[in-house]
Amino acid sequence: MKSWLQSLKGSWALAFTFLWIIIIAMQWVSFASELWMEETRTLVLMTITMLALVKILLPFRPWIEFIIKAATLFFILYRTLVAYSIIIPFGGAANRLDQFISNMSPYIWFSLIAWLIIEMVPLIVTTKQRIIVFVGINIAALAVLDSFTPTVLWEEVAWIVFAGMGWLVTQHLQYFRQHYPQGWKHIRRYPYKIAANIAVIFALIIMVGVNMPEVQPALTDPYTAWTQRNSSTTVGINNGPGAMNQRMSTASGYSRQDNRLGGGFNFDYSPVMTIMTNQRSYWRGESKRIYSGTGWSDAGNDDQTLNDVSMTAELENTQETRHSTEQVVQTITMQNDQSYPVLFGAYSIHRVQSVDRDSRANGLRWNPEQSELLWSAGSRRTAYPKTYTLVSYVPVIPEKVLRTKTFSDLYGANKQEAYLQIPDELPQRVRDLAKNITSTAKTPYEKVGLLQKYLQQNYAYTNNPDLSRKRSNDFVDAFLFEIREGYCDYYSTSLVMMARSIGVPARWVKGYAPGQQTFSDEATTDDAGENMSSYSVTNADAHSWAEVYLGEYGWVPVEATPGFDMPLLTEQEDTKTPDAPEVKDQPEPEQPGQTPQVNAEEGLKIHPAFIAVAAAILMLWAAYIIWRNRADIHFYLLRLRRGKPLTPDEKVIVETEHWLGYMRRKGFGRASHETLRESVDRWSIEAPERAAILQQLLRRFEQARYSPSSVTAEDWRQVRKQVSLLHKEGRTRRWAGRKAAPDQKDKV
Repeated sequence: MKSWLQSLKGSWALAFTFLWIIIIAMQWVSFASELWMEETRTLVLMTITMLALVKILLPFRPWIEFIIKAATLFFILYRTLVAYSIIIPFGGAANRLDQFISNMSPYIWFSLIAWLIIEMVPLIVTTKQRIIVFVGINIAALAVLDSFTPTVLWEEVAWIVFAGMGWLVTQHLQYFRQHYPQGWKHIRRYPYKIAANIAVIFALIIMVGVNMPEVQPALTDPYTAWTQRNSSTTVGINNGPGAMNQRMSTASGYSRQDNRLGGGFNFDYSPVMTIMTNQRSYWRGESKRIYSGTGWSDAGNDDQTLNDVSMTAELENTQETRHSTEQVVQTITMQNDQSYPVLFGAYSIHRVQSVDRDSRANGLRWNPEQSELLWSAGSRRTAYPKTYTLVSYVPVIPEKVLRTKTFSDLYGANKQEAYLQIPDELPQRVRDLAKNITSTAKTPYEKVGLLQKYLQQNYAYTNNPDLSRKRSNDFVDAFLFEIREGYCDYYSTSLVMMARSIGVPARWVKGYAPGQQTFSDEATTDDAGENMSSYSVTNADAHSWAEVYLGEYGWVPVEATPGFDMPLLTEQEDTKTPDAPEVKDQPEPEQPGQTPQVNAEEGLKIHPAFIAVAAAILMLWAAYIIWRNRADIHFYLLRLRRGKPLTPDEKVIVETEHWLGYMRRKGFGRASHETLRESVDRWSIEAPERAAILQQLLRRFEQARYSPSSVTAEDWRQVRKQVSLLHKEGRTRRWAGRKAAPDQKDKV
């Protein structure tokens, strides 16, 4: 144990080196996170962090260390694949191992590359010159990407500069330790001195960077010039959940990256699937219930039970409607080779009829709470189904009845708290807006109808919203009050959160819109005599919407995006939804002709805590400098008061007053009848270890005050040194406390 602690104590330089490497690696992960899936980003960050900790905390022999690192890597890989539902473990250990092996690619390659980097960089970058070259290459590469792509990388560059400075400091201290062991021992005795100097330098850089004036670039970067020259506007009504990049436009399509919504996208009309069905529907994929402020998280799904799927058996739905439904049969034929985490179908799937024309259900799991038919390949030989047939029971919504059902009628004690989650950081004005919009309605159904109508009538649809208006860190708040335009992710998320804020349970859903109806010879009737139609679904049909929970009537889908027509089955009735009230005092979006604004997503942002710490360090440093040079400041003020510099004689007399005050504070008082020599003689007896210093100071004072020979500048410097030694002795030795005489006053 002692040897291990000693090893840790001696590996501080290695620990800091890995810290700077991880910070630099995180900036590249930040850049790639918009291109990678969330699970890939998490996997890489966990890999480099855990392998670095193993290197630092477990200094074993190389082959033992290699085995531990390999085991750690595969453990992280397995847990990541499970956490993101890439594999859904079931069966025995052999089956789980087969699942893991069949699904580890391509993720294993990301882990291995991260491992290689974390091993090679500390071995190659070992000198100050190599550190400068390595950091410079990273900065130059990010600068090129910043200039030639739409990605804004100022913040990443700043972090790399910070890590590079820290790495150079670490390298310098390590070099000093190896070549100057005596000096290193002194630093170890007084570590706060070097730490304070490093902290002041970093604080100065931070404060200078924060207070630099905004200067418009003299030249337009190549990417901006190219996009301005080749820009064109795409108009459409479909969009892709998951095509949501804060920094660059991507193609529409189904994605699992829902943790950071926003940005813009371009339409991708490549085919996804064709569907033969007796009822036009939305093709539901996944639903989410945890809103983070920037998007939707899978964290809330950890406590949900997944059931095995038996072919043709009824699937349990814990929150389905207890009223009338209509059967929808759909046969989906995939038109691409992609693998999706779910099988798509109309809400709510009731039975799996067949998969790839047979009756097997390998790789299928059912989530009864979220009504999701999850897919995870059972083995490397199991590919995503090319054709499958599902039977759904779609609820028939009794609108006339629902408009009369109050909160207590629908929910009672079952308030569905999991679907009322709202982050504490959600701005109050979002809640106030929802309350204002729904103030004229009494029932949950009518309130949701007013929210839906307000969103459709007051916000413009676009696949490339103007993010320069964005100021708020909350996705919903920014859309409702600043951007005021967007696509389905903006509308659906806003409806869910506003519904929750007024007490209506809601969740976010993504999948595909119905697609375009096609005319096919097969689109006639099925065995039961139902009229069957064919629909072609493309990536441009990827879509998100909301579902609200209405007690015994189950989950009801709600479409808030303008231009979309959700195919709901409703009972016929004549009552209309109440008109939405006029909502006043809503801010209008800023016009392009107004003062130029800086995109909050693109500017270099430093957390306020870092700025506060840097400011505090500089204030303490300034106070220390003033205190340390207080004598010189005092002389300077005396010079201003007298109108001429002080002579060395006068400086000695002033300094004598200072050290006499110091002696008094230490308990060495002077009686009113004592001369300075009598006092010093007495103090020399009481504190003999300071007698020599006190006697020398006394002689210099008497020379300055009484001797015909003047004190020289060199004599004055010696007085300063002696006073410094007097203070130093006071810090290193314990002085006996003495009480000064009440009528004492130091006069020289």
